[in-house]
Amino acid sequence: MNMLEKIEAQFAALSKAEMKVARQILAEPQAAMQSSIATLAGIAGVSEPTVNRFCHRLGARGFPDFKLQLAQSLVKGSNWVSRGVEDDDTVENYSHKIFDSALAGLQRVRDQLNSAHLQQAVTLLAQADKLAFFGLGASAVVAHDAFTKFLRFNLPVIWSDDIVIQRMSCINSRAGDVFVLISHTGRTKNMVELARLARVNGSTVIAITSPDSPLAHEAAIALVLDVPEDTDVYLPMVSRLAQLTVIDVLATGFTLKRGAPFRENLKRVKEALKASRYEKNTLREEDDQQKN
Repeated sequence: MNMLEKIEAQFAALSKAEMKVARQILAEPQAAMQSSIATLAGIAGVSEPTVNRFCHRLGARGFPDFKLQLAQSLVKGSNWVSRGVEDDDTVENYSHKIFDSALAGLQRVRDQLNSAHLQQAVTLLAQADKLAFFGLGASAVVAHDAFTKFLRFNLPVIWSDDIVIQRMSCINSRAGDVFVLISHTGRTKNMVELARLARVNGSTVIAITSPDSPLAHEAAIALVLDVPEDTDVYLPMVSRLAQLTVIDVLATGFTLKRGAPFRENLKRVKEALKASRYEKNTLREEDDQQKN
């Protein structure tokens, strides 16, 4: 395993202080590689001896040796695609790597999600007068998925990937509105500004983002997804899957919180949508007729 893979594999065995170092390195490996031990310790919020212990735990002889191994692991991967995928990988190799990474990432998020925060988010969603789901880039796709799910729930729901529309929605918001802002890094300036605009009007902000990010600090509730994926360098893969799964969890919690009468309404919506689809038996009959 290269150094980044070692950090991911040993993450659960690290101390709390060492985990802070690991998160910082996984989030910004290039910056860590160029940092002094004092700089990295300061950014991670730990002492320099903690960084040294972290390096030795990962099998390095010290911080300089750790940076050398980190640099080698960054060169080894096929940049801008996915960490761990190499230029000479066969389709079988890189497909297995991506599936394994997705499975491991989802399990990691499942084990670390704060159940109390999830419950609070579900309660706020169920009590909302209006919902809004906003994201930018890859996160906009996740926000749109949430919009299509919650649109079935007999509640005013809005979505847009246009930052001007998003800003106007937040400026015109009021108490009782709930904004779900989605950003893997939590460092996108526009998303952080949206959170502040919504809060000024008394609206509630739920963030689906990374721990200790600016967006997480601005939100009333932060559902933090500790996914070691640097989307500044690689394509967003595991982080997007984790976000989509959390949306499924929130939608499920919403339907359970609203109770049986609400689920009857959901059933009527599904029945109404059936008219837009061919029945399975009809399709088989048509296929059989064409074959004959």
